[in-house]
Amino acid sequence: MDEEKPQRRGRVTAHHAGETEDTTLLERRDPAFLHSDPWLVMRVTAEFVEGLDALATIPPAVCVFGSARISADDPMYSVARAVGKKLANAGLAVITGGGPGIMEAANRGCAEGGGLSIGCNIELPFEQKLNKWVQLGIDFRYFFVRKTMFVKYAEGFVVFPGGFGTADELFEALTLIQTGKIQHFPVALVGSAYWKGLIDWLQGPVLHEGKVSPEDLEIFKICDEPDDVVDHVMSVISKKKPIDPRSEAVVQPHKGDAQ
Repeated sequence: MDEEKPQRRGRVTAHHAGETEDTTLLERRDPAFLHSDPWLVMRVTAEFVEGLDALATIPPAVCVFGSARISADDPMYSVARAVGKKLANAGLAVITGGGPGIMEAANRGCAEGGGLSIGCNIELPFEQKLNKWVQLGIDFRYFFVRKTMFVKYAEGFVVFPGGFGTADELFEALTLIQTGKIQHFPVALVGSAYWKGLIDWLQGPVLHEGKVSPEDLEIFKICDEPDDVVDHVMSVISKKKPIDPRSEAVVQPHKGDAQ
């Protein structure tokens, strides 16, 4: 019997006598492949494409983060609502995680102010529905894809009192600013009493032991009033250089690009 000749299969040469790629494609396959690593890469890619496609044409926006666990009678709800409205009045869209609490308040204020209210929801073990004030909603399976959208399409972050998720978004932004991955990116922490412990820790052992530099502690601002939040956001983003209209090149590297 003649030795089986290798068959060229795209970039791979393999021994599969009598089988073509069309044959493989048209066969009914074991659905276990849906849980394979290569297939998961395709799902991640598809989620990136869907998110980029949905958000590519939105106006300049600011992300608002904070606890999903507060109700409308919490004092911070009214502050977040006012911030959302003032950001809309300043010509900015508002992006949140799309859920309840602070997210709902900011989306609500933005919608009431005539801005574009955006929610990037995440699949969780317990269902989290988009709040009713979201005008453009995108559902994500993967946290890291969703977080990329927050940074790529936001001009800055406004961070209200919250838990682990809020802290995760905050420190990712601070790290990207500190390492120069994003520039002229305002971060406002709302609620001086709530964030006091964090500030004391950063200004104490973290700074004194050389874990950060003094200038690192200047990349965010503590605010209590909605006007102060919006003033800080607008002040920082106004320093960004515009795109040169004579060229497709950006005068300054895009804040989402590696330096």
